Amino acid sequence: MQTLNADEYTFLSELAKVYRDVHLPAIKQKSHWNPRLGVDALCFQHHDAEHMVGALITPCELWLVAVPDQSLLTEPLADSLTLSLPSGVYPLSLERLPGGYELYKRAILDDLSELESMQEAARLAQQMMARLMQPSEESSA
Repeated sequence: MQTLNADEYTFLSELAKVYRDVHLPAIKQKSHWNPRLGVDALCFQHHDAEHMVGALITPCELWLVAVPDQSLLTEPLADSLTLSLPSGVYPLSLERLPGGYELYKRAILDDLSELESMQEAARLAQQMMARLMQPSEESSA
């Protein structure tokens, strides 16, 4: 598996900041908003030639995210993406952010209010990605 390069890490960091700037006012209004958490893009890896896949943590949710390789785009992105991972198939929805950032996302957990720190959130993101990248019990039987 190809590791991310410095430019890709920088891109994901910027994407998380833009996502935070757009969504934080609404996130703070939710009853399960966790002030101990921030917004971060974690555990990303190259999935195929066209996407990096990973987790997006917010103060409320844990998202499965696919980020298209912007350099390969020749036409506008579709409104949805069906992501095939070893654990199964996941429909994701497109979100366009300011600055030309685009990502496909699907909520995996919608209440992170019990987490005590970003370190706990990072461990949860790692566990989620490890499970998603493992073949499902059904496909291995």
